[in-house]
Amino acid sequence: MSAAIKHPSAGAASPFARAVYRTVRLIPAGRVATYGQVAAILGHPRAARAVGSALHWLPRAELDRVPWQRVINAAGRISYRGDLYRPDLQRQLLEDEGVVFDRNGIVNLRRFRWIGPRHERPVRLRSQN
Repeated sequence: MSAAIKHPSAGAASPFARAVYRTVRLIPAGRVATYGQVAAILGHPRAARAVGSALHWLPRAELDRVPWQRVINAAGRISYRGDLYRPDLQRQLLEDEGVVFDRNGIVNLRRFRWIGPRHERPVRLRSQN
């Protein structure tokens, strides 16, 4: 199974991207997960970049339903990747939820990391119908 992400102009999101969005919706306010953590939950532990791509290309219609800001990198930082606006917005949204950054812009993952879905059914990839 490939974890490829379709560009929004290519049509509907891929099954992987939709699974990313379902997983990210589970992250509660005031908690964060890493790209690699989301990928591992989906059964693709080496697909952290694909998770980042899925969130980068999140359709506008999903912005209010998918808390994309709650996914950060494994170092506890916001990933900038050349986007000048989104990182500042991401930090502000996280701070509004009570997530604290140190003076170096790092979130304490021991304190704010989401444990993951425990009692919920695992998030599965669904094929497009």
